[in-house]
Amino acid sequence: MHQDRKGDYPQFENVIYLDSAGTPPYSQELIERVHEDLRHRRYANPHSNSGPAQAIANDVQSVRKQVLKFFGASTEDWDVVFVANATAAIKLTADCFRDYAEANGKEFWYGYHRDSHTSLVGARELAKAHRCFIQDGDIDEWILEPTRAGHQSKRVNLLAYPGQSNMTGRRLPNHWPGLIRGNTDNESETYTLLDAAALASTSPLDLSKTSTSPDLVTVSFYKIFGYPQLGALIVQRQSAKLRKLLLSRRYFGGGTVDMVTTIGGSWHVKKNGSLHEALEDGTPLTNSIVATKIAIECHHDKYGEKPMVEVAKYTTCLARGLVEALSALRHANGKLIIRLYSDFSTGQAQGPVIAFNVLRADGSLFPYNEVERLANERNICLRTGSLCNPGGFAGELGWTPEELQQAYAAGHRCSKPESVVFGKATGVIRVSLGMHNTAWDVRRFILFIRDTLIPRLLHEIPQRVRKQKLWYESLISVS
Repeated sequence: MHQDRKGDYPQFENVIYLDSAGTPPYSQELIERVHEDLRHRRYANPHSNSGPAQAIANDVQSVRKQVLKFFGASTEDWDVVFVANATAAIKLTADCFRDYAEANGKEFWYGYHRDSHTSLVGARELAKAHRCFIQDGDIDEWILEPTRAGHQSKRVNLLAYPGQSNMTGRRLPNHWPGLIRGNTDNESETYTLLDAAALASTSPLDLSKTSTSPDLVTVSFYKIFGYPQLGALIVQRQSAKLRKLLLSRRYFGGGTVDMVTTIGGSWHVKKNGSLHEALEDGTPLTNSIVATKIAIECHHDKYGEKPMVEVAKYTTCLARGLVEALSALRHANGKLIIRLYSDFSTGQAQGPVIAFNVLRADGSLFPYNEVERLANERNICLRTGSLCNPGGFAGELGWTPEELQQAYAAGHRCSKPESVVFGKATGVIRVSLGMHNTAWDVRRFILFIRDTLIPRLLHEIPQRVRKQKLWYESLISVS
């Protein structure tokens, strides 16, 4: 796929940007279309009854349908609640579960996968009890266990997991919602929450089959398009129990109630129509919502009828080539230069994210923050650290809770990290690829490692690798 970086992403003409998992760059075309829309559309508060206000209200409803179509979902089966980002969607969900449990004399139990982003982990603080599942198989065993929490009538359970690790790019199994429905009686209340922020950025998210889809899904649109800063909680409509649960939230904001009294009494009536009416507090983010519509249209115009399929193919191709090149790097003594934490040997179960550390010839760790500093000097943007993935980083790098507490006492902080503490890495280097990247970016990054990080690397690559025509050399002419 030909990429016109200068025309599509002029802001990165002289920069190698390898942090799409953080925020992908927005295209020039998208910003121009949004600017044109802002110049001509009459934006108004949709809670008003003026002509422009009602026009915007209709536009917002139209975008909900467009978002669902983008994810293969039916408007009859799903609703879209617009929020600031995926984190806000997770917090909203956890608030609803906590309030429902307290109002109905139940206990809110929360389970989450080890590979969860910090935002998913944080929801445990609103639950009465929680569990971190270390392995995929642990969740299977929990679902099939007759005495699990889901069979206790005094509990309401939420199983949360990411579609893709934001640290390593590993894509998790998607069979848990269907397995739960097949092994749960009608009286129990066990729901699933898929954090699709990382997955949906470079992969199709298909919600067409409600029987095997999660009950709730969180997305961040800027992770897909670069702009706008908007997220959504996508909710299955068909479950009356889930609807009752979500409508049990105590807090209410402007636009979510039909009547409120303050003087002489505190009484209110919440809206009882669609879920988004009851859960979208305050004035809708109309500018960002309409910009999402434009972003979806740009994606279709540029990448075709199934844009995310093309995105997945292209970014996976680049990532596989980068992993191939990194894996070939050796010191003169034959030892690996790159320790990879991402696995591209498992077919479609890996996103275009490569997590790794750099090793010296004696096997010791080269500080990841030094790698980032040197990369910054050469206009190469990447990400380092624990990447807001506490379970993934601790599991991959072999940290126990006690050791992490000791590291904290020694001065290590996520926001101000020490690369190596007690001889262990406290994080990784992450390269994540997007549609703005080209094979030339990959080659430049390999050259950076060879010529900057390991000055002697050229002479230490095995002879068989030096003689081969590397995969990216044939692509440079069309990049």
